[in-house]
Amino acid sequence: MTRNRSLFIWLVPLAAFSLAFLALPLVRLFASSVSGPDGFAIYRAVLTNPRYLNTLWNTFVISAAVTFAALAIATTAGLFLARHDFFGRNALISLMTFPLAFPGVVVGFLIILLGGRQGLMNDISRELTGMRLVFAYSSFGLFLGYLYFSIPRVILTIMAAAEKIDPHLEEAARSLGASSLRIAFDILLPALMPALIASGAVVFATAMGAFGTAFTLATDIDVLPMVIYTEFTLSANIAMAAALSVMLGSVTWVSLLVARHFASGPMVAAG
Repeated sequence: MTRNRSLFIWLVPLAAFSLAFLALPLVRLFASSVSGPDGFAIYRAVLTNPRYLNTLWNTFVISAAVTFAALAIATTAGLFLARHDFFGRNALISLMTFPLAFPGVVVGFLIILLGGRQGLMNDISRELTGMRLVFAYSSFGLFLGYLYFSIPRVILTIMAAAEKIDPHLEEAARSLGASSLRIAFDILLPALMPALIASGAVVFATAMGAFGTAFTLATDIDVLPMVIYTEFTLSANIAMAAALSVMLGSVTWVSLLVARHFASGPMVAAG
């Protein structure tokens, strides 16, 4: 079998998949967005309508906050788990990555059980202070729900990257009198930067488009997936729902593209 023929055999399934499941749906989505009476002007309406702008901003801020919080928590935990071997370590890793098995609706339900009107924190607050504490249906509740299923994604990536860092670099730095903080900023973080960027982009894109958790919790705030859902189902505004979907896809695609560019560099200080 010639090299060109072998390459052709490999490319045909890839091309068919890309055309059927990626290109055609996206083309159809864009065509639906401009099929209404406004045509291409619908995108100007999205960018000038205060409701859609606030929704896009809310979604962006919550997703960015979840990304930074997940990176901070998971990097600390991932480095510790990668560097220490102790009894119950595997069980702890399994427990911390267990939320990956939960769909978004279940995650939202867990947040309601924690901070809803009949939630645990509300019961404790009423017993101690006589005041109600309900946060499940706010931006903070949605933030916690997104964070819950985002941390496992980062931990697995950070652990894999941390295991490739040459420990002799840290030992050499300590022998030269470097503090733990200096080692973290000069050795560990540069070595983990590609993994941090890649996992952060995945978390951001996932949070931007998460629907199940938002459907359960976003009763007092607007986020883009819920607005798309209501425009499509309640208002039957197919063109606007498609335009918002294109905007959402564009933001997440750009974030993944930028992350791919910066995360493709060499693993600094890796063994």
